[in-house]
Amino acid sequence: MQPRESVEAAVAVILREDGQVLLGQRPAGKPWAGWWEFPGGKIEAGEAPFHALQRELHEELDITATRAYPWLTRHFDYPERHVTLRFFRVCAWSGEPHGKEGQALVWQDPARLTVDPMLPANTPILSALQLPPLYGISNAQEMGEAGFLSALEAALTGGLRLVQVREKQMDAAALKRFVVEVMARCRARGAQVLVNADPQLALDCGADGVHLNAARLMALREKPEGLLVAASCHDAAELARAADLGLDCVLLSPVQATRSNPQAPPLGWPRFVELLRDYPVPVYALGGRQLGDLEAAWQHGAHGIAMQRAVWGC
Repeated sequence: MQPRESVEAAVAVILREDGQVLLGQRPAGKPWAGWWEFPGGKIEAGEAPFHALQRELHEELDITATRAYPWLTRHFDYPERHVTLRFFRVCAWSGEPHGKEGQALVWQDPARLTVDPMLPANTPILSALQLPPLYGISNAQEMGEAGFLSALEAALTGGLRLVQVREKQMDAAALKRFVVEVMARCRARGAQVLVNADPQLALDCGADGVHLNAARLMALREKPEGLLVAASCHDAAELARAADLGLDCVLLSPVQATRSNPQAPPLGWPRFVELLRDYPVPVYALGGRQLGDLEAAWQHGAHGIAMQRAVWGC
């Protein structure tokens, strides 16, 4: 039996400002004809992934990416080959996309596709695209409950759509009441809520998910069902564990020194990039982040940024 071919490809997740993404249908005569996929193609020997991306965009769609960010790397085994897919988020381009190879094109909401079937290797990307770029961590311990809830309302009005409730100073009853209070405000704005550390509390409150610290992550045997699951990571071993468990996203920290954990040595962007190389799970950069750091985080391969203070105006 001959070994299967291994192929490395650059793939474009082309994003409009309204959040819709461009999908193409594989034309007749190609393997998996009729299936839908993100545009892209094979990386040639010696070719940099970004250069391959630009070449494929020109050959397939007659466009040039003017703002593109490295994102996720996914591996997938098809019956005929093993593929390594290097995804880029393309947020701006010149030209108007059209199918130069006879493929049909359609803009789609990742949460509500109207076309199928989707190539299996692309399906996890649709879930990742539904994660927002900003991740807020509650800070009622410093701000007081009333002050925090007021800041939460302002952040939700400004577009925040993912919040972790992390208040270790509260007893069980107070924490449950606080989670319900936060959820009421977030649900009214279409935002998701994660509960720190406690999957059962998340389920009891009807929260969207749970956020695990590194110790709980490393002790976890399988991903909790029915929840969005995030985790805190600080090194390669923790990142690998999160990927093996198929978690939905991780927070990698500290990128810079932080007030909450000043003794922890910061990773810096070079080490951050190194840790994310070939990583399949969306990663939020945490540690000394400001709202203006989002562009830098994207440039270094992050999905977005997580903040405990700046997001609330602290």
